[in-house]
Amino acid sequence: MEHVKAAIRTIPDYPKPGIMFRDVTTLLGDARAFRQAVDAMIAPHAGAKIDKVAGIEARGFILGGAIAHQLSIGFVPIRKKGKLPFATIGQSYELEYGTDEVEMHTDAVSAGERVLVVDDLIATGGTAEAAIKLLRRAGASVEGASFVVDLPELGGADRIRAMDVPVATLVAFEGH
Repeated sequence: MEHVKAAIRTIPDYPKPGIMFRDVTTLLGDARAFRQAVDAMIAPHAGAKIDKVAGIEARGFILGGAIAHQLSIGFVPIRKKGKLPFATIGQSYELEYGTDEVEMHTDAVSAGERVLVVDDLIATGGTAEAAIKLLRRAGASVEGASFVVDLPELGGADRIRAMDVPVATLVAFEGH
């Protein structure tokens, strides 16, 4: 995963001082690293029966779409509130200051479908937790969560594991 990690750009003090933003857009632009990341995100689920991939807005759409294509299964967009055109269900989650909400279409998953949750990065885990709760409320079984980047100091991966969801990450960066 050295090539994957090296393909991720770090932007200091974004979006605020003290934050080291891990930008995967450079990874997405590197064909070899992108392919390697997608293949590695699929590997922990080899042989498992996955019905759909749920990608969290926005970079989770890119990675999740590629993974769904590789697995020849459907894709479910998990979006910020108010962005989907059909009937939705939503799940709120806590932010540092306030709350936010993610939504998906009411017909995006069927009861019993096995879903893999995908995003570019796991930090505190709030958005991923909301996506998992949303999928479970719709009757899906969340079989795993896969991320390119883990920020272990923020505890998000452990938070998701505490929900009985296996977590796979490709690379870790210290700090925020």
